[in-house]
Amino acid sequence: MSVQAPQLSHPHLFERHGTPFPLKLSIPTRPRETSGGSTSYLKSSANLLGFNGDISFLGKPSVPRLPHIAKGIDQELCGDLLNRPLCRWLAWTCDAIDFFSVSLSVTRLTKQFDRSTHDITTAITLTLLLRSAGALIFGVLSDRYGRKWPLIANLLLVAVLELGAGFVQTFNAFLGARSLFGIAMGGIWGLAASTALENLPVEARGLASGILQQGYAVGYLLAAVINLYLVPSVSAGWRALFWTAAGISAFAAFIRLLLPESEVFIRAKAAEKASGRTTEHKTKIFLAETWSMLKGHWLLCIYAVLLMTGFNFLSHGSQDLYPTYLQTSKGFSDHNATVATIIGNCGAIAGGALAGWVSQYIGRRLTIIIFVLLIGAFIPLWILPSSFSALAAGAFCIQFGVQGAWGVIPIQLAEMSPPAFRATFPGVAYQLGNMVSSASAQIEATGGENLRTTINGKDVPDYATVQGILIGVVAAFVVVVTIIGPENHGSHFEKHKTAFEVGGGHDEAVVEDSESVAAASSIRDEKEKRSVEEIKGVV
Repeated sequence: MSVQAPQLSHPHLFERHGTPFPLKLSIPTRPRETSGGSTSYLKSSANLLGFNGDISFLGKPSVPRLPHIAKGIDQELCGDLLNRPLCRWLAWTCDAIDFFSVSLSVTRLTKQFDRSTHDITTAITLTLLLRSAGALIFGVLSDRYGRKWPLIANLLLVAVLELGAGFVQTFNAFLGARSLFGIAMGGIWGLAASTALENLPVEARGLASGILQQGYAVGYLLAAVINLYLVPSVSAGWRALFWTAAGISAFAAFIRLLLPESEVFIRAKAAEKASGRTTEHKTKIFLAETWSMLKGHWLLCIYAVLLMTGFNFLSHGSQDLYPTYLQTSKGFSDHNATVATIIGNCGAIAGGALAGWVSQYIGRRLTIIIFVLLIGAFIPLWILPSSFSALAAGAFCIQFGVQGAWGVIPIQLAEMSPPAFRATFPGVAYQLGNMVSSASAQIEATGGENLRTTINGKDVPDYATVQGILIGVVAAFVVVVTIIGPENHGSHFEKHKTAFEVGGGHDEAVVEDSESVAAASSIRDEKEKRSVEEIKGVV
């Protein structure tokens, strides 16, 4: 391919001792020939250097490509894939470690505070109840001011509260710390999901959704490993798990600090700066567009909460009391219960990534339905056996289905949401669903107190039957709600105006091409600086 570059204003940059360089520049790799791709950046970088001759791209790419697991993922996207999405994955992983610290410590906490299992699960309920408040607070801050600093502040707050929970000496203080933690935890998911997905091409978002959501399963797995090896070996006991989780969250905040703001908000802020609008004016616009969105999408809001209520009952009903179920109703040791939990989370990671990828081809809702039906098929294997191997296999299969269906949720909610509010809307819907399902662990604990079984001649709660009934009913509910719901597969929500731009509350408010080009100049300039160095190296 050969292109004629325009005459530029800096010819001296391509002169050597007064003599121009040859009028043809050969570059040994062929970048992607797509709009906004590497080709345009290399040309514009040559323009900046003052080159006014032909540019030829010779041969095949010399830089290894990422595997084409999903169309549209290649070397040009490496930076976005490894920076923003994986940073958000880390944030969600930290969130899960912090949350499941209580689930993995129920038995130890009952001894520490001399309370029943039902009382200890109150901490889980309070955390889930208050997560919606955090989703609203941090979601609004993110949609109004940008993705970066609200997420950093959110992660640091999570770290402080998780650290404090590890120092409490009374049960009431523990409940207070976990309640405040719920507010902080509620903001993470919406911020992480929106930022990760809006910076990726449409073709890659299904797979990315599955990987992002399984940060939750990875976090649970890491918490289980810490609980298995660190907690028994130190005098601090269960407190060590909380302190370690706090340190990991602080580390995630530091990583986010090193990375730039979302390109969507860089563009929007550049456009607003050019327009001369003040912060007060932009806030008024934001509030007006929020009201406009609520008037037009109130029915969608109700539907999203119903969908997320079912999904949260699925996950918390199958996870929060699972270690306690194995220890109490199946007679497992703490070690074996933790190992089974790890195996279950391996199934969750596999299911989430696979489902996210599959959804890119067969659709979001169909993928969810298939994986929820798998849950129903594996419930007997999950609750009927008594041996470790069979129950561990049941845990793997159940979590493969549960988190497989969950793997589609980040992109399904992002595509379904009013585009300008894709941090607030999914985050609040998700956490309101959490609030409705917050009593799932207590429901199971209460059910176990009333439904009993005998193991080794000892009367114990029958958590297996209780969880089997609960998950079966909830799975049927999720299938029905998914079937009747909307799907906006392949939505280009990244092209939409942000919530503090005029018209952002309307679904059709897409940034015009000319406006986008002008507002994104700062993004291009940054990329062109990197390309300049590449050109210099070739020359």
